[in-house]
Amino acid sequence: MATDSTNNIAAQEPYVTEFEATVRSVDGRAVRLDRTYFYPEGGGQPADNGFLDGIDVTDVQKRDGETIHILATVPGFEAGEAVTGRIDEEFRTYCMRAHTASHLMYGAGRKLFEDPGYGGFDIGSEKVRLDFKTDRDPDDVNAITFERMVNKVVWDSRDITWKEMDSECARRRDDVVFNLTDNGEPSDTVRVVEIDEWDIAACGGTHVQNTTEVGPIAVLDVSNPGSDLIRVEYAVGPTAIQTRIDERKNAERAADAMETSVEDLPERATSLVQEIGSLTEEIDQLHERLLEKRLTTLADEAVSKNGDDWLVGEVEGMGPNDVSERVRKLAGDAGDVIALIGINGSSFVVVATTGEPDASEVVDDVTAEFGGGGGGGSTFAQGGGLNEEPTTIVEYLREQV
Repeated sequence: MATDSTNNIAAQEPYVTEFEATVRSVDGRAVRLDRTYFYPEGGGQPADNGFLDGIDVTDVQKRDGETIHILATVPGFEAGEAVTGRIDEEFRTYCMRAHTASHLMYGAGRKLFEDPGYGGFDIGSEKVRLDFKTDRDPDDVNAITFERMVNKVVWDSRDITWKEMDSECARRRDDVVFNLTDNGEPSDTVRVVEIDEWDIAACGGTHVQNTTEVGPIAVLDVSNPGSDLIRVEYAVGPTAIQTRIDERKNAERAADAMETSVEDLPERATSLVQEIGSLTEEIDQLHERLLEKRLTTLADEAVSKNGDDWLVGEVEGMGPNDVSERVRKLAGDAGDVIALIGINGSSFVVVATTGEPDASEVVDDVTAEFGGGGGGGSTFAQGGGLNEEPTTIVEYLREQV
């Protein structure tokens, strides 16, 4: 961990949220202090906010080894004066818990993946993300596995400690993970954070002293954001609690709708899916039989155009997807041209031919007359959004096309 000439003590003493300091310099809204407990943005952790002598601190950055406090307005104090710093305790506590939770997650990842690398980390206002570098498939490990493991460590009430170590010595230890990006500042020492018998890593963030302080963790998703990466997104505290409350409410609503209990919901849902699948298959068979009868009737009413037999008519209770496959198969057998018109929100037309006439040209003719749009090839095409009733379109196809 690089030495901060402004003596930033945020990581060493994260529970301090009010302090006295002497102003070293004022440059517009940018202020340097002889010492500070404001955490500067970095390593995936956002900057602290709060007040310096009652003026809002809107940002804290580290520049050339020094902590710069950006104020909302130009201050009235000058270099050499004493000021009081007050850090937003609620936000600081959230960051401490969220950052510590990332070490719990990484400890879980080290047990689930083989020698994972550090791919990135970011604390957001509602959720946190941690990326692992690994060639494992994210489907191999689900969110529930992570959540069970890290909440067990929270419940175990494990101590968390941190100390400065020689950088080279730390890097020679196999058990120390360097959760640092390649852009990190080089330094002679690093700050090592250790969760008792769970995880040990070089990290400059703020942390709690015991895992119980992290509180409940809800793992929201495990995904693959890029090559050789697995991303774990999670929430802590109130957001985690609300996430699980919302899920429980949704489960209860679903159980009520399915006339079962939450405990029996999976079995009931599986049963309904199977039932729906069976009914869908039955409906498809009924559509098939209904379409066959309709085509038989249309065959008796076929019209002849340029030596081709045209089967043209309406279909009811079926959409274009219900008839398209059947029509493709029958073109050339039941008739040279088969054109079926129905309603699926608006009127549609499905045309299948032997290739002559061209099915897409027939559809283009219909859409030019009745609006809508469509497309296809020489042997099959369809159109939708037609601005006329099926009866009129059937008459047009039978008599004018």
